[in-house]
Amino acid sequence: MPTKKKPQVTAAAIRRGELLNTAAEVFAEHGYNATTVRRIADHAGMLAGSLYYHFDSKESMLEEILRTFLDELWGGYDTVLAAELGPRETLEALVTESFREIDRHHAAVAIYQKESRQLVAQDRFAFLAESQRRFERAWLSTLERGVAERVFRSDLDVRLTYRFVRDTVWVAASWYRPGGQHSPEEIARQYLSMVLDGIAVRATQHEEHSEKNRHSG
Repeated sequence: MPTKKKPQVTAAAIRRGELLNTAAEVFAEHGYNATTVRRIADHAGMLAGSLYYHFDSKESMLEEILRTFLDELWGGYDTVLAAELGPRETLEALVTESFREIDRHHAAVAIYQKESRQLVAQDRFAFLAESQRRFERAWLSTLERGVAERVFRSDLDVRLTYRFVRDTVWVAASWYRPGGQHSPEEIARQYLSMVLDGIAVRATQHEEHSEKNRHSG
């Protein structure tokens, strides 16, 4: 059978992607309202009028930036949820996928966190509210399933836990820098260890450590 040809990436498409990356960085640094088309064009090394050749407004640029980020996020999340893993494994996979998206779309995540509350009031950005509802359902159902299957504690307040895990993970965008010392997967492992196992030494480990010190003393 003949193999399918990969779609050709045109120079215009590459340039469009570069401009969106530039716009995302400017939006993230200066804020959406304070950013003008001229400022984006200056950072891209072009005239403001030339930018309109690719995009009709800064609103359309922001929409594409956020839609691209969320489409990829949900592509990863849907794959995890469709795998029908156990509750703990699902939680671990969702956290790991979240850190991967922070790495891939760092500026878009920062914009989403700073601007989404104001943007959702606009019809053009109504998709943000729907994504937030889907996000909450995915995480809450995973936690609820974990409690029901006795994988997570029976006294767990699932909504409070959801908010804690959500904020703990996504606030990392404020300090995480792609290409840093730790990979997204390594950071996810550390976060999951703290969320699922805590930071205190378990009683058995503490007893073993004390016993070892007693014999070595």
